[in-house]
Amino acid sequence: MSRKILFFVNPISGTKSKLQLEKQIIKRCEEANLAFEILLTSKDGDYDFLKERVANEDITDVVICGGDGSLSPVVSSLLNTDVNIGIIPRGSGNGLARTARIPKSVDKALDIILKGKAFYVDAFTINDRLSCHVCGLGFDALVAYEFSKQRTRGLSTYTRETLKHFFKIKSYAFSIEVEGKLLETNAFLLCIANSNQFGNNFKIAPKASVCDGLLDIVVLNKTSKIQVVVGFVKQILFGKPKSVFSNKIMKDSLLYFQTRSIRIENPSLAPLHIDGDPTETSRSFSIEILPVAYRLLQP
Repeated sequence: MSRKILFFVNPISGTKSKLQLEKQIIKRCEEANLAFEILLTSKDGDYDFLKERVANEDITDVVICGGDGSLSPVVSSLLNTDVNIGIIPRGSGNGLARTARIPKSVDKALDIILKGKAFYVDAFTINDRLSCHVCGLGFDALVAYEFSKQRTRGLSTYTRETLKHFFKIKSYAFSIEVEGKLLETNAFLLCIANSNQFGNNFKIAPKASVCDGLLDIVVLNKTSKIQVVVGFVKQILFGKPKSVFSNKIMKDSLLYFQTRSIRIENPSLAPLHIDGDPTETSRSFSIEILPVAYRLLQP
């Protein structure tokens, strides 16, 4: 079967030159004698045109060249469409690509795309909006918002913003309903993860998998700043999900469990990010896994 690949390049993601990226795409696709086209990502995330183009032009693969936030709007427009999705990681964190073992090197990522091996992976919905990676309420969303305002991107900028806001970290009230059980808590952050990390190998949910049909939930309850640091280190190194709200988990400052769906009440309007992009928050969220949502080109 002949292939036709549509590349979407995010012109503002990451820190590397997009001109060199496009040259590499052109060179590799021409060498492989593949039909292809390069477009820029949509500023407003509107890809309503895409499903019709895929069908009418026999496009077999759509590749996103950007960060985690560039992926979900494209995938959302192509659900239930016979097309492969590829990633060339060009963001600041690239958490989903790292989880899926997609290299940051453009040439190595193109190797995976050109081999054409695709496997089904999960996504999830948060109030009917699609997320492929990680969404969060509270501290990580605040950092994502502040990071989005910076003129320079990259790990150093993200680390600076994280440390700056850590010392004035605040908690938010949450009511969490899962599997018929209810938890009322004040927490610094509440993370819903499909992949295992925020990015840059910072693994917030070490046991998360993009193809296990489960959401990994991490709740960092209000505690001392020292315990926050200790809790994160233990989570990164040894984090293991426990049964939902067992007697033991209820005593922990950092909760980690898995589920297929969850409802969250957010009366103090904690800030929200979806796949690293800050977005408008809500007083309540209904979140549900979408198993085998799309085919991802992987090693």
